[in-house]
Amino acid sequence: MPFNERSKHITQGIARSPNRAMYYALGYEKADFDKPMIGIANGHSTITPCNAGLQPLADAAVDAIKAAGANPQVFGTPTISDGMSMGTEGMKYSLVSREVIADCVEVSVQGQWMDGVLVIGGCDKNMPGGMIGILRANAPAIYVYGGTIRPGRWKGEDLSIVSAFEAVGAFMAGTMSEEDFTGIEQNACPSTGSCGGMYTANTMSSSFEALGMSLLYSSTMANPDQEKRDSAAESGRVLVEAVKRNIRPSDIITRKSIENAVALIMALGGSTNAVLHYLAIAHAAEIDWTLDDFERMRRKVPVLCDLKPSGRYMAVDLHAAGGVPQVLKILLTAGLIHGDCLTITGRTLGEELADVPAEPRADQDVIMPMSRPIYREGHLAILKGNLAEKGAVAKISGLKSPVISGPARVFDDEESAMEAILADRIRPGDVVVLRYLGPRGGPGMPEMLAPTSALVGRGLGESVGLITDGRFSGGTWGMVVGHVAPEAYVGGTIALVEEGDTVTIDAHRLLLQLEVDAAEIARRRAAWEPPPPRYTRGVLAKFAALARPADEGAITG
Repeated sequence: MPFNERSKHITQGIARSPNRAMYYALGYEKADFDKPMIGIANGHSTITPCNAGLQPLADAAVDAIKAAGANPQVFGTPTISDGMSMGTEGMKYSLVSREVIADCVEVSVQGQWMDGVLVIGGCDKNMPGGMIGILRANAPAIYVYGGTIRPGRWKGEDLSIVSAFEAVGAFMAGTMSEEDFTGIEQNACPSTGSCGGMYTANTMSSSFEALGMSLLYSSTMANPDQEKRDSAAESGRVLVEAVKRNIRPSDIITRKSIENAVALIMALGGSTNAVLHYLAIAHAAEIDWTLDDFERMRRKVPVLCDLKPSGRYMAVDLHAAGGVPQVLKILLTAGLIHGDCLTITGRTLGEELADVPAEPRADQDVIMPMSRPIYREGHLAILKGNLAEKGAVAKISGLKSPVISGPARVFDDEESAMEAILADRIRPGDVVVLRYLGPRGGPGMPEMLAPTSALVGRGLGESVGLITDGRFSGGTWGMVVGHVAPEAYVGGTIALVEEGDTVTIDAHRLLLQLEVDAAEIARRRAAWEPPPPRYTRGVLAKFAALARPADEGAITG
């Protein structure tokens, strides 16, 4: 429906007076019913520093929307802190929360027939969940990222939440003092805002600038800074204008704009989780997009930014160096993104980038020019083979050699794997196999930051491989492969690996292979029986029953 027809259908439609009576109870006046109704999906909570600083942004958006002549209607969305739930049963709820957030946005916008929606979020699943909900509702919309955390400091070194996880492995290995362990733990997170490297939250928020659904520069601002509140207010004003012009998500999110987003993710060295989330976003947008499209983009887009977890710098450093717009302008000049894609401002991406220099500043080394990339090709490789017939995702940046072939060390849960790592039972050359952690088997594809960080902390990040049908944190690096599909719970080959089998990870050949002959694999498959479900009620049971495979984004609808 065009501008204001959605809300007029409610406020001036059938049973007009009873409908209006509810609004009068909220302080509305008669003139308000000629104004757009703008939803504000507010992810504020005191659960996590990622979201604890969102309320000032919501307040700024409310004031700006009112000043622009519209009615703000605030509703809540939940969040699960990945960093706090990591390594616990709670981590199984993280990906599930993406679907819950999407449902919240869809239900509120459609149920109240809002004319537009501004979604504010901070922690990892807030971004894809909000965007999926936005696409389902298809009312004019804008995404406001809560902003990044400031880097922590200890003894002259920048810290992030991943520093604390890696410190556990180092401390348990006896290579770090208790003073340093405590100092890192207490200083890693010094402010509100989302985890500070190019981890999942900053990867997804940055990609929304490229997608056209967030204002330029907004994704790398620090949450406590005034410019972040100013950007939230400007987002409100821009959204009201988009409502008046009836610019909808379906006008902005196209196959070409998703290519722009994925090109940026490659250039930034972003999170493996972006693969899962863009499969889900593309599905919500009814756009054909597969794992093969990520591999196609990887081959043509270099890594241009030296960002954590495999690089040196944080999101605030990227912001100071020119932010996402500088990276996008380099890609646009090289012909690697589409400048004719519409953005929420009503201008094209090329028009938005017109005043950005074509080359990065010479006084910084966060963003490299196209002539001197960090890596000549992208870092998110799609591996296939008899261990992943439908594909798996490897992050190959920061590795001296992305190839390993060694004996399998098999674990059916994260806890037993952690016990083996911390007890020094994992040796250089081993390939850790973590299974029954996929969308249905986990359920919920929990992230394996604890075991991967423990390996790094013990000096095994380059010499031990790890494969899983679960996920990895955006802060993970090392010889790791996730999202293995088909997953173990449905009888994928990963379920058939036995202790001591040789497993090969070869990113050069894009290969994930169990070095066992086909007849033996067939024998094991015939003898395999699916395990009973881990949950039989509640949201995890629902997710396990509904979730599609990882190569389809682990979507539920």
